[in-house]
Amino acid sequence: MNREEIEHLFTYHPPQDDQPIRYEVIRENAKVFASKINDMVPECPEKAYAIAKIREAVMWANAGIVCRNRTHRRG
Repeated sequence: MNREEIEHLFTYHPPQDDQPIRYEVIRENAKVFASKINDMVPECPEKAYAIAKIREAVMWANAGIVCRNRTHRRG
């Protein structure tokens, strides 16, 4: 990893263009999946872990949108 990549990863990137819409689509779909798990899996550490991993996936997806937006392809 070079200095430019470190600088890019640790710089605030305000939302641009259609990024807020893409964030919302990801969050809404993650919410549907988390709700299904919540409804179908009994209360247990595995359920909490599964939902935490969905939250983590949303975070990484959002980071990909903001940090790699220059390579975004629609579709």
